[in-house]
Amino acid sequence: MGTLGIIVAIFFVVFLAMRGYSIVFIAPVASIIVIVTNGMNFFPSLIGNEASYMTGLTGFIINFFAVFLLGAILAQYIEKSGAAQSIAQKVLSITGTEKPFSVLIAIFVISAILTFGGISLFVVLFVIIPLAKPLFKQLNISWNLIVIPVFLGIGTFTMTMLPGTPSIQNVVPTNYLGTTVTAAPLIGIIATIVAIVVGVWYMKNALNKSLAKNEKFEASEDKDNQAVLKEDIPPFFLSILPILVLILIIFVGSALKVPNIVLMGLGAGVVVSAIGFHKYIPSHKQALSLGANGAINPIFFTAASVAFGVVITLAPGFKVISNLILGIPGNPLISLTIASSALGAITGSASGGLGIAMEAFAQSYLAMGVNPEAMHRISAIASAVFTGLPHSGAILSTFALTGLTHEKAFKYSFLSMTLPNLLALIAALIVGVLFY
Repeated sequence: MGTLGIIVAIFFVVFLAMRGYSIVFIAPVASIIVIVTNGMNFFPSLIGNEASYMTGLTGFIINFFAVFLLGAILAQYIEKSGAAQSIAQKVLSITGTEKPFSVLIAIFVISAILTFGGISLFVVLFVIIPLAKPLFKQLNISWNLIVIPVFLGIGTFTMTMLPGTPSIQNVVPTNYLGTTVTAAPLIGIIATIVAIVVGVWYMKNALNKSLAKNEKFEASEDKDNQAVLKEDIPPFFLSILPILVLILIIFVGSALKVPNIVLMGLGAGVVVSAIGFHKYIPSHKQALSLGANGAINPIFFTAASVAFGVVITLAPGFKVISNLILGIPGNPLISLTIASSALGAITGSASGGLGIAMEAFAQSYLAMGVNPEAMHRISAIASAVFTGLPHSGAILSTFALTGLTHEKAFKYSFLSMTLPNLLALIAALIVGVLFY
């Protein structure tokens, strides 16, 4: 009965998420289903001070709020100053805007640079959409294709694979495994190469098929965007300087094993942005306030998923699921991969699924003697493999901002993340099993 209750709760999460309900509402209700069907003490398991839904929620916020806060403030500075626009225009000037594939490559590169610099999905979209739409219209490219370079840039190697990336998916395992954000560089670099090669191949293939079908930019897609291009923007080097400072601090600090190095890097990036972009920013108060407010929703969405996972791991019925996963034959990294990818798919969130996997299995795998660096990198990559499902927050947000629908663009969104992530994961597993 307990195990069945967990399965019912998981389906409940997926069902309501696909219908647009917030995970902040869904997660506690699903937790109640688990608590009731597993015969757990109701209020102690839901809002208790020790091991409960509420301690899972608050624990995640305590551990990671500073990362979300500083990342959101840095994103505001880079967006509001026009620095992101400056970076985008520089990349476009190098790749050119005359050929469809060049435009797609440029969008992919811009997305990757901004994401590796700690910039959020929303800022990347707000930069890219107003730049890309007139180019798509001018070249008469189907607007549906926009999701491929965007998701390839933000949802694959810069999210989980590249050593040093300040993404929350790369930070979460450090709290459970004692690793740094540059963990297992060999695995990360090989996975990155595979993801880029596969992703660019798929992007080229999808574009060729679209052109062969004579798909055009539809007039109905030419709607106004809320984002407006700025005229007075900082030069390229100044625009990218906060990102370079962030990356440099993370790599040097990780090599020296400095604790909380991601926070130091993000903090330094914010300071450099505030000073360097002073003449380009309309209001420091606005950037700081919008950044602070913008950190709230993402961390609560992720924390709610992780808290639901905490309740699951406390439930007696989870023992059956845990034993099944831990009992998968072969190298333990394989069973960890299955657990992380399944939880990422269930929650529709790589960070949420990874948080649950780490909470449930990290200590068990460490006790087996599994290399923590390999666990860090492979579980992070695995958590993102199947997050491009219809109920994914990233998918829903992107469609809302681009005006696309599941019918028109879901296939491209799913494949642009799943293919590169899956093949990169296979490569990562091979390297992890052979060398770690």
